[in-house]
Amino acid sequence: MKITGVNIYLLKSGRLHPVLVEVSTDEGITGVGEAGIAYGVGGTAAAGMIKDLSERFLLGKDPGRIEELWSAMYDHSFWAKNGGAIIFAGISAIEQALWDIKGKCLGVPVYELFGGKIRDRMRAYANGWYGASVTPDEFARSAERPLKDGYRALKFYPLAQRVGSALQHVTRRSISADALELAYRRVKAVRDAAGPDVELMVDLSGGLTTDETIRFCRKLDDLNICFVEEPCDPFDNGALKVISEQVPIPIAVGERVYSKFGFRKVFELQACGIIQPDVGTAGGLMETKKICAMAEAYNMRVAPHVCGSSLIEAATLQIEANITNFMIHEHYPAFRDDDGYVEVLENPPFSRSGYFEISDAPGLGAVLVKRNIEPYLWASCT
Repeated sequence: MKITGVNIYLLKSGRLHPVLVEVSTDEGITGVGEAGIAYGVGGTAAAGMIKDLSERFLLGKDPGRIEELWSAMYDHSFWAKNGGAIIFAGISAIEQALWDIKGKCLGVPVYELFGGKIRDRMRAYANGWYGASVTPDEFARSAERPLKDGYRALKFYPLAQRVGSALQHVTRRSISADALELAYRRVKAVRDAAGPDVELMVDLSGGLTTDETIRFCRKLDDLNICFVEEPCDPFDNGALKVISEQVPIPIAVGERVYSKFGFRKVFELQACGIIQPDVGTAGGLMETKKICAMAEAYNMRVAPHVCGSSLIEAATLQIEANITNFMIHEHYPAFRDDDGYVEVLENPPFSRSGYFEISDAPGLGAVLVKRNIEPYLWASCT
């Protein structure tokens, strides 16, 4: 079997702009994957990276030799070594598609290729449920919907501000004392509304200086927070260590850490309790599996980062079903309510009372809605 073509799609889907790849073979079997760059800036760059990698390393090659192809992209793209989001998003999308092909060839889900299922369903937390909430009362009222839908865990960004209809994180590492107090009252309001048994996670997106982060997190300690995500800039492992030593709340990091080499630096510091690799940027499915195994050796839990189309969610569930140290799955139910949302799968994963079940279909178990994505074809490589 040989790779004969690659299609790259750059979508506009509500607030998201997912980047999808479809890898074709001479035996008519195709595989799909997604780059984890569906938000922020960089979608066009990721699409271009997939195109460059495909033309250089994929066409004419055996799709079943996944580790060989991954190593070639890492060793010979030059920029992958100590690389960042764009290069690893490109590698990740391609790697997912290759596993999808292999699973379809063998007639088994990808999780079977990684050792089989440990669990049949994955507990999830809701993110994005707060919409345009600004005041503490608005946050409390917004929490009612995911709780009614069965979620028993919620995550949100207490420091973020609304600029027009967009969410904006902290600028220049500083906010006023009033804004910091507002952030605390938002968390307190959600805790009061949700009750003591619902898990709450807060994401700081690396926004504040180290000293302010420590002060804020200590103030949250009486609210029984499950974890604090990205308490410092992802580049600053020194700050991560300082914060972890002075904050009693569990620390979670990994959304903007790439490959096992990047995670190694975090593990060696033992400066967090929960890691959050993203299947769409960490290097793909096998690379995420390796990262999770490293985390197991350091006695850490895994709560994968997920933010994109339903395709990246389906890919992530394959890993979550398989790893021993899985903690919880991330889901953005509100994205599907956006004006202009484009569903990319015929069979998207969905939550049932706060849990996701895993498909037993071959490969990733993901079937593209071709009529929905064809208008967004960005490039083809043959």
